Amino acid sequence: MYSHILIATDGTELGERGLDQGLKLAKALGANVTVLTVVEPITGLAMEALVQGEAFDTYETRLNDALAEIENAVQAKASEVGLPVEFLRETDGAPAAAIIRTAETKGCDLIVMSTHGREGIERLVSGSQTARVVAHSTLPVLVVH
Repeated sequence: MYSHILIATDGTELGERGLDQGLKLAKALGANVTVLTVVEPITGLAMEALVQGEAFDTYETRLNDALAEIENAVQAKASEVGLPVEFLRETDGAPAAAIIRTAETKGCDLIVMSTHGREGIERLVSGSQTARVVAHSTLPVLVVH
């Protein structure tokens, strides 16, 4: 059915639910797994403030530490279910586009990701990367809530 699953996660508790479901599905299907975390770049005034405050190195170190934590957690969960996974990190101002692009580039045939389930004004204000992936992907998307 599915031979290569892309699991998108941000390392949050909710993201872990999507990771868990994606890994279980991949194990049941004997599918390959690529796990992706997308970080949005710092731009504009925030970047200026970091550079002027000479805090950019600290930010980069913390970001790399956080991504390493996510990767370690992903690898531990994958090991628990007995699956090898490829872990990727991307920096992109459009996370949904990065998820779709990576899935296509890697030859995935299913995307698994979580949603916060925001509605109304909260969804309009904060946006939904999951909704964007569902709306723009030509691949099937399994959404975990």
